Order: sequence, then structure tokens, then C-alpha cells
Amino acid sequence: MARRRATGVLSADAGIARGQILAAAESTFQRYGVLKSTMDDIAREAGVSRPTLYRYFRDRDALVTALIEVRSRRLFDETREFLCRYESVAEQLVEGLLHLVDLGRQDPLIRLIVGPEHLGWGAPLAGSSELAAELTHEMWSPVIDAARERGEIRPGATNREITDWIVLVELILVGRMDFGAASDPDLRGFLTRLMLPGIVADRPAGDVLPPLS
Repeated sequence: MARRRATGVLSADAGIARGQILAAAESTFQRYGVLKSTMDDIAREAGVSRPTLYRYFRDRDALVTALIEVRSRRLFDETREFLCRYESVAEQLVEGLLHLVDLGRQDPLIRLIVGPEHLGWGAPLAGSSELAAELTHEMWSPVIDAARERGEIRPGATNREITDWIVLVELILVGRMDFGAASDPDLRGFLTRLMLPGIVADRPAGDVLPPLS
């Protein structure tokens, strides 16, 4: 299949131009796949030369990282709406994590920082661990802050410690959820018994969240 060439002119505004390039990259990745797409393909989709791309992104890793951030924040917006149906931070963490990981594991770009696909990339995405940690901190810190004001967070646990713990749990969930649905009650039990005690204050022993009806 021939690589098509798009026509277009980048905005003189650097921020808008970056957004146009990211939109072209997203379209290219959807068409050819992340691993098979080249900077030449993205340049053609954007209607610019490859050297022009490097004026905005130093290399392919930098472009992919920026696009991962954009797509992650879309998932964050959707997940924050989802969390509104739950009142306690325990429910928000368990149900929100299952929901967020289920969405993220289906996204081939986001899986580059949380799944084994980076092995086909040739090398792990530069700074992928740090990126996952920062995005997780961005997503969950407001939730943790609100819960802390309600007295639901274990004393002494910092936001960074909690979100670093959540990152480790996310990595486990990605692998587990590839073989089972997010509604698997075993996953809820796992999160409730093993993750929440280090985060939530004074949880009753054996208190397991029910699955969604």
C-alpha cells in the first residue's frame, strides 16, 4: 500500500504547529501501526519535510512521548468523569484503576510505557518509567488531595509514595487484564486486600468492594 502524502501548512504558532504534527503522527500510527511508521511517513501526513519535524521534536522518541501525554490526558478526562459516581477514595482507586488500565491497555501508544510492546520498538522508550510515574502522579494527586481532606488517606503516606505504588500496580494489572475482563472479581479483591491498606486509613479487615452491577 502506497504511503499517501497530505497537503497542509503548519501554523506560525509553535504550539499549534506541534499539535498539527501530533495529529498527523496519530493518524499515521493508526494507519500503519506504531512500530512500522517512520518520521518520513509522519512528515508526508503533515505535508512538511522531515527536517521540519525535527524543528519541533528532536527525535521519534520525543514525538511519541508527546503523543502519549496527549492521549493519556484524554483518558484522564474520561476517567475523572467516571470517578464521579464513587464517593470514597477506596472505591475511586479500585474502580478507577481498573477502568483506566482497561482503556490504556487497548491503546498501542500508551502500552509503549506500560506493556511489553517496547521490546519490538528496539529499546524501551526513553524515559518511559519516569513518564509513567509523572502521568500517574498527575492523574491521581487531585483525587488523593481531596481524600486527604476527608481523612481517608493513611497518615504519613505522601502523594508521591502513593502514586509510585499505583504505577507498580498498574504494571501488574496490564498483564493480568490481557487475560481477563476488568469485571474479574479476583482483581477487585487483589486491589482491596493488597493495594488499599498502604493508602487508605483504617480499612476494616476483609472489606471487599462489590463488582459493578
